[in-house]
Amino acid sequence: MPPMKNPIFDRRSIRKFSSRAVEKESLDHLVEAAMFAPSAGNQQPWQFVVVNDRQVLDELIASGPYTSALKTAQAAIIVCCDMERVTREGFWIQDCSLASHNILLEAFNLGLGTVWIGCYPREDRMENVSQTLHLPVYAVPLNIIAIGYPDEQKERPDRNDPARIHYNRW
Repeated sequence: MPPMKNPIFDRRSIRKFSSRAVEKESLDHLVEAAMFAPSAGNQQPWQFVVVNDRQVLDELIASGPYTSALKTAQAAIIVCCDMERVTREGFWIQDCSLASHNILLEAFNLGLGTVWIGCYPREDRMENVSQTLHLPVYAVPLNIIAIGYPDEQKERPDRNDPARIHYNRW
């Protein structure tokens, strides 16, 4: 029996997706998983824009240079910081990144593929996403997570490097 796939070790960035639609229930589940992420002082500064409309996905392709995965993605989740919810200055990036990571891992568990497309801190990308999605001024887009059923397979690389591990002191 082959070893069970582990999302931490086996999840890969997928940039080619099949035409199979991603179910709304799966998208809702991914956002719920995101909201279970830890956050500094439990501030939970995140907001999410779920996109499953082909026209909006196509418009998002123009938002930056690394958006080609959106051409075949069947959905996307844009993770934003609601700056009005920030109570721990400077920690929103970690908080929203942890929420994003929960989406990536849980999508793998659902048999979905994902790729993180960065927006923050690139002003032009953030502005393009904000305009496309009509974000309020207090919402800062951290990333676009393209989602779909994978149309490519990637093997687990060997990334363990003992030379990068230091105990007690460098």
